[in-house]
Amino acid sequence: MAELRVPPGRAGRLWLGERLETARHAATLLDHKLHVLRTEQKRCALIADRTRTEWETAQREAAEWLTRAAILAGQRDIRLCTPERLAEVTINWNAVMGVRYPGDAVCTAPDKSAGARSPGTAALVEAATAHQRALQAAVAHAAATAACRILETETVETRRRLRAIADRWTPRLESALRALVERLDEAERAEAVQLRWAAARGSVTFGLAGRGGEVAGP
Repeated sequence: MAELRVPPGRAGRLWLGERLETARHAATLLDHKLHVLRTEQKRCALIADRTRTEWETAQREAAEWLTRAAILAGQRDIRLCTPERLAEVTINWNAVMGVRYPGDAVCTAPDKSAGARSPGTAALVEAATAHQRALQAAVAHAAATAACRILETETVETRRRLRAIADRWTPRLESALRALVERLDEAERAEAVQLRWAAARGSVTFGLAGRGGEVAGP
């Protein structure tokens, strides 16, 4: 760490005091931010656990319906009923303590084109519906997982900054301020001693001069 360039004298005490106050204020803000981030991180972790369970359940149901559709209608009908366009995903973003992360995510299935083939069996209809649910669950879980990852990264970085200020920068400023105050106090005591000594010496000289004047008189 670079050496502190503290101004000399009382200006240095003021300089250190201001920076120490700023460091303590920054540590307080970072500690508050860390608390908020941890709370939000726990909430997102619960959502990620719930959405993972929903996704796994929906995925199993979709796989079961796809197997039934393949048995009843065949692979050719499944391919012919596949939408030509892709699904669209809309993500609503949240923000806390300056950190932006994914919130709710909505998946919209593509509309059927005018010339699209109608499902030949009920199993194909159920399979399509089950896959839409699974896709929505997967999107929700992906958003929750991304939110957890972003919040975790910011939590680690905030904790690192807090430790840097609280464990290194603040103690360094406090140590420098104590040392400077001790030097200033010592200098003031030395100056006071010199002033008293000078005053006492001046009084003695004045007294001797006065007595000398009496001896020299008639």
